[in-house]
Amino acid sequence: MTRFLAYLLGLLDLSVPQHCAGCAAAGHACCGRCRAEFGGPLPVRRAAMATGPPAYALAEYRGAPRHLVLAYKERGRHELAPVLGAMLAGVLPWLPGARPAGDGTWHVVPAPSRPAAIRRRGGEHMARLARCCAADLARQGLPAAVAPALRLAAGVRDSVGLTAHQRAVNLAGRVRPRRAGLPAPGTPVVLIDDVVTTGATAAACTRALADAGLVVTAVLALTRAGA
Repeated sequence: MTRFLAYLLGLLDLSVPQHCAGCAAAGHACCGRCRAEFGGPLPVRRAAMATGPPAYALAEYRGAPRHLVLAYKERGRHELAPVLGAMLAGVLPWLPGARPAGDGTWHVVPAPSRPAAIRRRGGEHMARLARCCAADLARQGLPAAVAPALRLAAGVRDSVGLTAHQRAVNLAGRVRPRRAGLPAPGTPVVLIDDVVTTGATAAACTRALADAGLVVTAVLALTRAGA
């Protein structure tokens, strides 16, 4: 069955040429021009994150970066994970304040998603991105590990359309540590996400990680939206 599925997917690739999710150009999942729009690190300053670790993004949430994030997150373009993960890995070790653990290992914590969103998207999209980021760090000669240290409790609503205050209330007390995914207490970690809007998610995640005894040295997102 697996070979047959692979055969069918191969035929599909031949009949439907791959196109860039950012600009629809033929040939690649993400063309070089769209990839170049991710640079950074751009500082992200939000009231909700005023007392937390420094936060950065690779691009503004508009144009090609927005199209790429949405294609990966909501439209099933999972083949973008290695591309986007490599973008994160290219910047992560150079973030001001970010550091590996004492043994040289970089610990990457993906922001969690609601269970309903995980089911709809065919898996935890940020965990997948974190694995690709860690793999690319390893290819750079930097030991890396994914720490699936967070989960969302029941009752969290979709944040689309919520104000900054509503987002904070929505997440209050509902970002929980996932004990099986926690590194040792005192381990420095970098939190990654796809979009920072009001900063409510990043703030709730960093508090939960700090309460679990971890040291969040930086937050890194693919994009930043709004102000």
